[in-house]
Amino acid sequence: MSDPFQNNPDLVACAKIVERGDPDRFAAVMAAPVAARVVLFPIYAMNVEISRAPWVTQEDMIAEMRLQWWRDALAEIASGGFVRRHEVVTPLAMVLDAEGAKALDELVLARRWDIYRDAFEDQAAFDAYIANTSGLLMEQAARALGDQDGRAARALGWATGLANFLRAVPDLEAAKRVPLVDGRPEAVQALAQRGLEALAEARSMRGAVSTQASPALWAGWMTGPVLKRAKHQPVLVATGELLPSEAKQRARKAWVQLTGRW
Repeated sequence: MSDPFQNNPDLVACAKIVERGDPDRFAAVMAAPVAARVVLFPIYAMNVEISRAPWVTQEDMIAEMRLQWWRDALAEIASGGFVRRHEVVTPLAMVLDAEGAKALDELVLARRWDIYRDAFEDQAAFDAYIANTSGLLMEQAARALGDQDGRAARALGWATGLANFLRAVPDLEAAKRVPLVDGRPEAVQALAQRGLEALAEARSMRGAVSTQASPALWAGWMTGPVLKRAKHQPVLVATGELLPSEAKQRARKAWVQLTGRW
């Protein structure tokens, strides 16, 4: 079987974007079969580019325009007609159907929070941000690989998004953002516990995820360890030390790759 990446510079570009911008998901994709990589790399590259858009400029209007560009590209994919030529959009149009493209528009809209310095209005707004970024991304990645259920992907996606957001708290605060609705240690512990409950919910539905679709959920390979550390040592959120040692990370990655269990 020929390598689909060998003669497709767009797929190679997508892989490089993910490798640079999202090393955790890159590691998860590289553990997947080649057929899954063809689907996942364009979706994850899109996510990297969208998540970067609010941060590459100090001008709010320019950031809004960058996000609108992606909304327009997704609308073209959803319409089934002309799709602009672009190293990410072109292969993305090959793996997203109209329903998936329309759903991911909510991901772009959610990223508008990253442009401004306003705090989340309340916990419900924070929860929606996590659901519409990481939760939606994992759900649609799994759906693109054939998942027809979606519940496990949504739950794991939310838990993974929370874990990643907690890891990003120091950088967000350095950028003059107000990342948490309530930053007290006991509130962080409660939030991490909610993430662990979402992870447990996803695991209880693992059997509903097909072998073909399961690589989309491997992106949650560090979710459990990070949330456990946040729950037991909430101070690690502020210090940016939620990741365990590199040795433990390697062991965890190897276990997930071997078993496919997250």
